[in-house]
Amino acid sequence: MTGSSWVFPPADSADEHGIVGIGADLDPETILAAYSQGIFPMPLEPDGPIAWWSPDPRAILPIDMYMSRSLVKSMRRFTFTINTAFIEVIDSCANPDRPHGWIDSQIRSAYIRLHKLGWAHSVETRNADGELVGGVYGLSIGHLFAGESMFHTETDASKAALVYLTNRLRELGIDLFDVQWMTPHLSSLGAIDLSRSEYLRRLDKAVNTDRSPFGWNYGLS
Repeated sequence: MTGSSWVFPPADSADEHGIVGIGADLDPETILAAYSQGIFPMPLEPDGPIAWWSPDPRAILPIDMYMSRSLVKSMRRFTFTINTAFIEVIDSCANPDRPHGWIDSQIRSAYIRLHKLGWAHSVETRNADGELVGGVYGLSIGHLFAGESMFHTETDASKAALVYLTNRLRELGIDLFDVQWMTPHLSSLGAIDLSRSEYLRRLDKAVNTDRSPFGWNYGLS
């Protein structure tokens, strides 16, 4: 894949809202270059201009994330798959009935393209009948996994997907799980805030680490 034709300002030049810049495009090369520099896209309004963000602080999920007894019990109700229903997961995350929705048609198209190229991945939570009841999707570069969004239609189904994903990341040696902004949902799972400078330090190591193929598409389900 060729490099991006866009040059981003440094992540630490973001304004008080965490915005580094507005514009550019959502080509795969542009998005991958942004994430590698600690920047991610999100529209200012649905189908509106794309802003590029580097919030301070930055939330991450520790790979040894906390799991309550109730969640351990809930995990037994579900089965999990990887990359079997990416479009269904992103469409569920983009449901317009959800509050604070930000996944518009341009974001959807961009990440489906990244999925087809092998960069974006989904974890699917299924109930006893095999129905899709929760999931999470994100982007993987080197030893970075950047979680984008998650959904559930049954209690604990999105939390269970995060636990399953975190276990897979640990097995694959991926040690930086970026979740962008802290939420009560993520806090309950043990997410922590890092200063932007500390996040960028860890990111530099994660995206520049020599590694063998991490195997997302090789039967890790």
